Amino acid sequence: MENHTLASNPFAAPKKHDHTNQGTVEIESNKAVAEAQGKLVIAKRFPRDEITAYEKLMTACSRRNFAEKATYSYPRSDSTISGPSIRLAEEAARCWGNVDFGIKELSQKDGESEMLAYCWDMETNVMSSQQFVVHHIRDTKNGIQKLTAQRDIYENNANMAGRRLRARILAILPPDIIEAAVEQCRKTLAGNADVPLEDRIQNMVAAFKKLSVRREMLEKRMGHDVSRMTMEELVECIGIYNSIKDGSTRPADWFDAVADTGKTDAVNEKLKGEQSHADSV
Repeated sequence: MENHTLASNPFAAPKKHDHTNQGTVEIESNKAVAEAQGKLVIAKRFPRDEITAYEKLMTACSRRNFAEKATYSYPRSDSTISGPSIRLAEEAARCWGNVDFGIKELSQKDGESEMLAYCWDMETNVMSSQQFVVHHIRDTKNGIQKLTAQRDIYENNANMAGRRLRARILAILPPDIIEAAVEQCRKTLAGNADVPLEDRIQNMVAAFKKLSVRREMLEKRMGHDVSRMTMEELVECIGIYNSIKDGSTRPADWFDAVADTGKTDAVNEKLKGEQSHADSV
């Protein structure tokens, strides 16, 4: 008798593992489909009012505290590129309405996380998504540090995913709305008369100091004393500060190292005192 072996069907569904609770998987899958359908129905029933959405966004950009966090900067060759930050992108999506956006961790194994950033306009049913991998490491002054604590891993994933999420939101929202929001934020920062410019400059110097950027480094970049900083330079410094604080860039990307004049002056004074004492003897 001939023994015929049947070839495996390439279109057959893969065999499900016994340890997988298929009932739970099916329930969660059906729940996700129903939730997505519900969002689409609500978006169609209550469409956005673009005029009101624009006014809400401009109102948000007129608040100084928000405007200070709404832009970021990064160096490219000999120029500075600035644009909307993740905070502005999220606020624009919220004001625009009927937009679902966020980040998800799809899996975590072997020192890395597989992530997804997405933005979905539920009225037009247009989605922009990006799947990427984040390694559980952090660059430090002493080299690469491996992350093992879940809190460190979560914060690192959120930081890396924020940049992709910003890009996904900006890919969905009308670009002219974003440009108008950025311009309004610049006007808000330039036209703020509640706090004198001198005080705002000193606050900025103090904030940079916490990021290991000294006053001398700021002055070397501008080419003059910080007391003569213009409003345009202050707005640019705010973007640089946000970029460094969010981890998008490092201080070394913007500022050249300078000698610590405070320590140098102290050494000179000490040497001068020792010389005076020797002369008196």
